[in-house]
Amino acid sequence: MSETQQPQQPQPPIMVAIQYIKDLSFEVPNAPAIYNRLRSQPRVDLNLDVQARRVSDTENQFEVVLAIRAEAKEAAEDGETVFVAELAYGGLFNINVPAESVEPVLLVECPRILFPFARNIMADITRDGGFPPVMLQPIDFLALWQARRQQAAAGNA
Repeated sequence: MSETQQPQQPQPPIMVAIQYIKDLSFEVPNAPAIYNRLRSQPRVDLNLDVQARRVSDTENQFEVVLAIRAEAKEAAEDGETVFVAELAYGGLFNINVPAESVEPVLLVECPRILFPFARNIMADITRDGGFPPVMLQPIDFLALWQARRQQAAAGNA
């Protein structure tokens, strides 16, 4: 190796290029009446999905999106909707791992990186909407990925 050549640094397995809010929605369909009527903590139903797709055919760049929906209803059995918060929080990742490891990296490790930021946004948006903040509990993305694989295997059997 000549003096002008630098040894190549190995690429890290995961590099975050950028994180961003892809879509954000918050609505209080029964405002302002709901603020006067609501006497107890609303029941909040949460839905979370992880989506991943390759962005470029020539590079190992992928977009990973956490899609979170929180719908709060009054505690009564037939309670009205209090609020609906929807967030699609994305990140562009450069992935440098063997092919067999790409799926778990995209559906487990990348969501682990994005989750704390998405959690803060959901808490802020619900608090700013005049309600107690929705505090998402930590999520075991490995267990979700394994369950998804088992369902896919059962569906193919």
